[in-house]
Amino acid sequence: MQRSLRPCPIATRASPHTASADTRHSCAMSLLQAGVDTTVIALWLGHAGVRSTDAYVHADMTIKEKALALTAPITARPGRYTPTDKVLAFLDRL
Repeated sequence: MQRSLRPCPIATRASPHTASADTRHSCAMSLLQAGVDTTVIALWLGHAGVRSTDAYVHADMTIKEKALALTAPITARPGRYTPTDKVLAFLDRL
């Protein structure tokens, strides 16, 4: 118990608000990547609702890629889509 009451070394080097926000964000992202449900993370962070925690889900590309992999047809090639030069040129003209 005494060990957990010691100040965080990161928090002592930065401003209190920045350090606490960064620590909370890092911890929330770690929990999310470990598979912890967003409702549990929201409760742990003291958020009033799950919608406050949605930003963490949107920020993590790894979670998006895993979700997409679950919905991909078996015949689909794995990996990210890489547009052709023709597609990029079209988008540049928009």
